[in-house]
Amino acid sequence: MHLVSQLLFALFFSAGVYLFSKRVRAIRRNVLLGKDDGARTDRPMRRFKQMALFALGQKKLFKRPVPALLHLLIYVGFILINIELIEIVADGLLGKHRVLAPLLGPAYAYFIGFFEILALGVILSCVSFLWRRNVVKVNRFHKREMKGWPSLDANLILVIEIALVGSFLLMNAADLQLQSAGKEGYVPTGPFVVSSLVSPLFSGVSDSTLVAIERGLWWFHILGILFFLNYVTYSKHLHIMMAFPNTFYGDLDTAAGKMKNMPEVQAEVALMMDPEGAFSANAAPPPERFGAQDVGDLSWKNILDAYSCTECGRCTAVCPANKTGKLLSPRKIMMDTRDRAEVLGRAHDRHGPGHHDGKHLLGNYISQEELLACTTCNACVEECPVNINPLDIILQMRRHLVMDQAQAPAEWNSMFSNVENNMAPWAFPASDRFAWANNIPTANQNKNA
Repeated sequence: MHLVSQLLFALFFSAGVYLFSKRVRAIRRNVLLGKDDGARTDRPMRRFKQMALFALGQKKLFKRPVPALLHLLIYVGFILINIELIEIVADGLLGKHRVLAPLLGPAYAYFIGFFEILALGVILSCVSFLWRRNVVKVNRFHKREMKGWPSLDANLILVIEIALVGSFLLMNAADLQLQSAGKEGYVPTGPFVVSSLVSPLFSGVSDSTLVAIERGLWWFHILGILFFLNYVTYSKHLHIMMAFPNTFYGDLDTAAGKMKNMPEVQAEVALMMDPEGAFSANAAPPPERFGAQDVGDLSWKNILDAYSCTECGRCTAVCPANKTGKLLSPRKIMMDTRDRAEVLGRAHDRHGPGHHDGKHLLGNYISQEELLACTTCNACVEECPVNINPLDIILQMRRHLVMDQAQAPAEWNSMFSNVENNMAPWAFPASDRFAWANNIPTANQNKNA
């Protein structure tokens, strides 16, 4: 019987890890659909510090302390609880039960007790977040882009986490009853902090039923973890993994509100200053297009941003365009970018690299109306807890609209013309710029009057 259990465990565990690694490779391929953006590995200590502050320490979330603490408890608690997977995997492969208990001695009960306290905190935090989403109905969780699957996904993740940590506590409670009954194979460990309070629920249950409950919960827990490991790669909760590389590879020196210049335009300006350079052997060829029309025109860091999106909606909640009823939602920009990368990645799998389905990120996913509503205020970038930059994607697509498709609004074209001719947005020459001040009395004139 133990051998069958070991073989089944090895089969399920190997399948779960294989499917997870396959999905990770697919996500990596999708991220690399974007253009080269450099290695982004300079100044590694600053990058590690940035990652520690924003991905691990969740620095930006603490602008709102209560939800931040609940989120931190879920995040840290769930990660630490799953350290116990080391023992579960060892038990499953070796056909043992609580293989670490004899090695750690009395300290084992303290470790499990600590994990149980965290598990209880995770359950309370998940219930709080379910309450906020579905009863309090926080506005940012109910925008138009959150209808259907995104909303269901957010609730499913919270329910799955409750089920996984709950099964851990119930499994320990049944185990304690079997230990007290002296059941063979159940190593005495001493009481655990939380499950000791739950254990009386199983008093009076026969040993055979308790074994079935304990083993059933054990299998539910490990198979649930393997399912969660794979499910999360299709979920918004992929950010629990992607936040780390995203913050590590983030910009280090970009000042708030600073926009990146387009190399193609910089090259044109350089040629204006040195026309003979246009005929040199090192002259860059003209670009295929200006700005971004599809995912392949963005950088790999833009796509990594999209896969790191938590869909928390903090960016949309502070967006002045969205607040005034415009269609623009920075969160939707990131969700659409990720969805488009997924579609193109699957198309490349089926038809080979270079295949295109005739659709584009601009137009089929993100509308011109959304892009033109952006004020470039940078509020979304400032607010994002994992340093995502929706503005960079918006600017690249807007540049394509203006420079490639000539679809700028008439008011913009008038301003562009004025800047080109008058070096200012206004329709009068620089020599007349201060004409409005001619009739203002000077200090001496006021004194004489």
